[in-house]
Amino acid sequence: MTEPKKVLVVDDEPQITRVLRHSLTAHRYDVRTAADGLSGLDTFRDWRPDLIITDLQMPEMGGLEFCREIRKISNLPIIVLSVRGEEKTKVEALDAGADDYVTKPFGIDELLARVRAALRRLPEAQDEAEAALEDGDFHIDLAAREVTVKDVPIHLTPTEFELLVFLFRNRGKVVTHRAILSAVWGGNFTEQNEYLRVFVGQLRKKIEPEPSQPRYITTEPWVGYRFLTQIEP
Repeated sequence: MTEPKKVLVVDDEPQITRVLRHSLTAHRYDVRTAADGLSGLDTFRDWRPDLIITDLQMPEMGGLEFCREIRKISNLPIIVLSVRGEEKTKVEALDAGADDYVTKPFGIDELLARVRAALRRLPEAQDEAEAALEDGDFHIDLAAREVTVKDVPIHLTPTEFELLVFLFRNRGKVVTHRAILSAVWGGNFTEQNEYLRVFVGQLRKKIEPEPSQPRYITTEPWVGYRFLTQIEP
């Protein structure tokens, strides 16, 4: 029997943490909780969870700062919970390093689906037939989940890695927003274009020589993106 995945819940509302602990434990997750970002960081360092669920508005250290601190030391999936559902807040959370955003109040079945989707993006054993992808300036080690561009290592979050792999496998083609969202985030996310804008922006910051003038990930206005594996001289 495989070990249960470890989920850290960071929220200052006792009712939320009780509900999440009960629901996640019932679905065979190992759960610990923290009431703010500072204690969440301590628990993370001691316990090393597989996934974090965090609120935004908390004492001591809020969710945005907590996400940024986690991203300095780990690429594990982060799901943000918040009563604020406007696009600006979602973009701020995704920009801070979150992989997903769920607005309170939420259905527990929806949250569990988001947890499963996020955990599917964790590293898994790869078939030897496709241990790596290589073309042009890019080398992607699928087993180690390592990326180099012109022999320079690039550190990506799980979602950024999955996005790059999907674009790479469709290199040279125009890929629609809907197709990318469905492949990377799942069928429930096909209208969440703000997710895609943020993550493409983050990926460009990491792989493009000039992110404001992208040459690897080019925009096809109103349609999607085209990925190129090398910059033409």
